[in-house]
Amino acid sequence: MRSLTRRVILLSISIGWAPLTLAQNAPGKQTQVVTTAAGGGADLVARVVAEALSAIFGQPAVVLNRPGSQVIPVMQVAKAAPDGYTLLSIGGNLFWLGPLLQGAPYDAVRDFSPISLTAKSPNIVVVHPSLPVTNIRQLIALAKMQPGALNFSCGDAGGSPHLAGELFKAMSQTNIVTVRYKGTSPAVTATIAGEVHLMFPTVSTGMPGVKSGRLRALAVTSDRPSPLAPGLPTVSDTGLPGYESSSAYVVFAPVKIPALTIERLHRAIVQYFQTPEIKDRLFRLGLETVASSPQELAIAMTADLEKMGKIIRDSGIRAN
Repeated sequence: MRSLTRRVILLSISIGWAPLTLAQNAPGKQTQVVTTAAGGGADLVARVVAEALSAIFGQPAVVLNRPGSQVIPVMQVAKAAPDGYTLLSIGGNLFWLGPLLQGAPYDAVRDFSPISLTAKSPNIVVVHPSLPVTNIRQLIALAKMQPGALNFSCGDAGGSPHLAGELFKAMSQTNIVTVRYKGTSPAVTATIAGEVHLMFPTVSTGMPGVKSGRLRALAVTSDRPSPLAPGLPTVSDTGLPGYESSSAYVVFAPVKIPALTIERLHRAIVQYFQTPEIKDRLFRLGLETVASSPQELAIAMTADLEKMGKIIRDSGIRAN
């Protein structure tokens, strides 16, 4: 980590970007990266964000974990001063869909400034081996032949396995019953046991069952084949054109943050996340590093709100 930090700082100096960009405006002030509970994907990504800011700006940044509802860290950042010292690093989909899922008291578009995408993790479509399908076209055909006979498992309402499944149902115009469990692990166990027919787990939670032969993988939900699920085609290419569903990790700041501060934070984070060491570290955790401009992140957020907002409203989905 120390050698990587030195290389990033030297690179920043070589392009005329001094490490004290933010610190010089408020000596001794510490950057805080606010996220959800420790141990999850959002926490892991937030720690890399803090490393990036520490390396580039030459001043330690700390991660503040806020367990419980994701509304807690979100509102802490919403109320913070827009000076670049308090940032939100979180799973993006639930962040901007939160007000639709649980009536959260914020608006991601109105109350926050996008900084960058940092990582993504696709889901995979898996079925119990007894189900007589080997690809997405066959799955859709079977579901249409037997409306209401097939079901899929998921954990928390509004989680990526849940929303990926609801999107699949809506786009394929199939009647597949949603069966919710108290968490992702019980949902995977139920699928392996044959209590349900299929699931849309994340790569990291679904691939162990696939590798052991207890589940059959049909496709990956990303818009292109993913190195996290080698050999799997996409849902879009094998029966449902235009389908895409992935968990996105993002960094946002309070609204009204100066444009120059956004640019400096964005460049620091993107530069660090694209180093080979960080890409490899996150890949081993089931995440692909990605980068976006603040504008591209805003467009992606708006598109997801439009696409998933209709499904959430039509299905009456409410978070736990």
